[in-house]
Amino acid sequence: MRRVLLLGGTGWLGREVARAARDSGAEVTCLARGTSGDVPHGVELVRGDRLEPGAYDGVQAREWDEVVEFAYQPGLVEPAVDALANSAAHWTLVSTVSVYADNSTPGANEAAELVEPRDLVDYPDAKVAAERASATRLGDRLLIARPGLIVGPGDPSDRFGYWPARFHRGGEVLIPATEQRCVQVIDVADLAQWITRAGSIPLTGVVNAVGAVHTMHDFLDAVRDVTGFDGELVAVDDDALLARGVNYWAGPRSLPLWLPIEDAGFAQRDGSAFLATGGTLCPLADTLTRALADEIARGIDRPRRAGLTPAEEHEVLAAVR
Repeated sequence: MRRVLLLGGTGWLGREVARAARDSGAEVTCLARGTSGDVPHGVELVRGDRLEPGAYDGVQAREWDEVVEFAYQPGLVEPAVDALANSAAHWTLVSTVSVYADNSTPGANEAAELVEPRDLVDYPDAKVAAERASATRLGDRLLIARPGLIVGPGDPSDRFGYWPARFHRGGEVLIPATEQRCVQVIDVADLAQWITRAGSIPLTGVVNAVGAVHTMHDFLDAVRDVTGFDGELVAVDDDALLARGVNYWAGPRSLPLWLPIEDAGFAQRDGSAFLATGGTLCPLADTLTRALADEIARGIDRPRRAGLTPAEEHEVLAAVR
C-alpha cells in the first residue's frame, strides 16, 4: 500500500487531497496542528507545530512514497525538506501561477519568467523561494504544481462563490465591463484528483494546474443559467469603479475575478501540460452548481472575505446612475 504524507491536510485543499488519496487506496497521514479542522475519516493525524523543535519526530522515521507540501513560507518549507527528503520517494510542492513575472501575455506556459524573490513576505516571492529550495534538495523527485485560482465548495476566499451567491439574491447586479476579460479557475476536486494521480505515477517537473479559459461574459452567462437569474446586469467601466473605491480581484469592497486589462494573461495561462499529464476538468456549470449549493448552505448573506456588501453595491449603483 502506498504511504502518503501531507504536510498540512486540515485546510481546504489539504482535506480534498487527503480524501482523494485515501479513496485511491493509499495510507494517508497528515502532519498538522489540526487547528483548521479535522482530517477526513480514515486518515491519520499526527499533531505537530512545524515551527517548533521536534515537529517531524512523529513522521521522520517512516518511509513515504509521496509527500505533499502546501506551505510556502521558508520557515516551513526548508525544514520539512531537510527533515524528510531522505525518506520520500516523491515530493509534490503546491505552488501557484502567481510566481510568474508577466501577467500580460495570454497563453504563457511553464517556461515563462518567474519573479525574482526579494521580499519573502510577498506571496509570489516566497513561492518562488520555496520552489527553488525544494528543487535544490529534491532534484528529479520533485513535482511543482502551479494552480490557478482554486474554486469550489468550502472556498475560504469567497471570490468565486460571490457571483452565484449574488445572482441567487436577485435584483440589479453590478458587474465590471467584461470586454477583453477572462476567467480561469480550477475546481478543487479536479486539482486534488490530479495531485493524487501525479504522485502515484510519479510525475515530476513543473505543471500549470489551471482550468479552461472562459470570457468573463460567458462566465457570467453560466452563472445566470445556474442560478436562474432574471434581473438586470449593470456593467460599469474600470475608471468609474475605481473612483468609487471598488477593488480588483479579491478582498473587501471588491468585484471578485475582475482584473486590470493589462493583467489579462493571468487568467489565460496555458493548461495543456495539466491535461497531458492526466488532469481532467469538470464543466464550469457543475462547479458553479456545487458552489451555489455551498453558498446557500453557508448563508447567502453571511459576512464575506471578498466582494461588495449589499449596502456597498447599492451605493455604487446609485452613484453611477
